[in-house]
Order: sequence, then C-alpha cells, then structure tokens
Amino acid sequence: MNDIDGPLALKPFYRRNLPHIVNARPLFLTFNTLNRWILPPGARTLALRHALHEHRTKIFMDVAVVMPDHVHLIFSLLQDNLEVPYSLAEVMKGIKGVSSRRINQLLGRSGFLWQDESFDHVVRQGERSLAKYEYVCNNPVRAGLVKCADEYPWLWRSWIEGRGSEMA
Repeated sequence: MNDIDGPLALKPFYRRNLPHIVNARPLFLTFNTLNRWILPPGARTLALRHALHEHRTKIFMDVAVVMPDHVHLIFSLLQDNLEVPYSLAEVMKGIKGVSSRRINQLLGRSGFLWQDESFDHVVRQGERSLAKYEYVCNNPVRAGLVKCADEYPWLWRSWIEGRGSEMA
C-alpha cells in the first residue's frame, strides 16, 4: 500500500463546482440563518438536536454551538459499511434540511431558514486545533450571551456532554 492509498488518504469531494478535500481529519463548519434571522430558544434546541442526530453514525461530533443566528460545528466524517466516508453534502443536508423543516413546523412558518452555503475548513495537523475548539466553545461568551461557556444551553462538547450519552 502506498501513501496515497493509506487510511488517511485524501478523498475528493465535490459540492457544486467547488472541489473539497475530505479525509479523517476534523472539519470546522459554520452556517448562518438566512438574513441573519434570530432563532428563538426552541429553534436553537431543535438545531442542536439535529446537528447531533448522526453523531456516532455518520459523523463524530467534537463540538457544536447554536448561536442566535449561526451554528459552529467541528466533526469528523465516519465511514459506511464499505469503508467509504459519508459525504459532507449528505451530512449537511441532514443537519440543515431536517432542522429547517422542523423549526419551521415549530414556529408555524415556511421558507428557507439557513443560507445555502456554509463555510467549511479541514482542521489541518499543523494548525492549533485547540484554538478552534476554544473559539467554538467561547462564542457565546464573546457574544455577551453568558459569562461562562458552561452556562450556554446550546453548547455541546463530546468530552463533557457526550460522556455516557449520545446527546445532552
């Protein structure tokens, strides 16, 4: 087996016409509500629930935070029975599509909830990945929503809330 065929071999993935590289490294994603619409508390709860729905099935979620008008996630794509990684498009459709429908049902509204595009970035080995985790966890503090990240109800961390259960 050569370096290209190894377990961390880079797998090409295409979303629209933009090539993306997806492999076993964590992905840092951010997506916003359409027109920066503010999600009420019940909608944030649903968004977090749907972000965690495929945890340990299609993704391993490291950390997720649902802010009033955007979401930050750090997760790794898992593999199916044939050892093919799930696609980022499939995972994001599940998170954004299903949460949008459920939130619209909850609020008695219709239409698009999330902006079509997401910011995604592979957390590279040479990067200070701890800084990305701290950025996500401290987002509610920086926004002035809480004094301590532990106080924010729409923050989920695999090393805290994920111990002993699939979802908090």
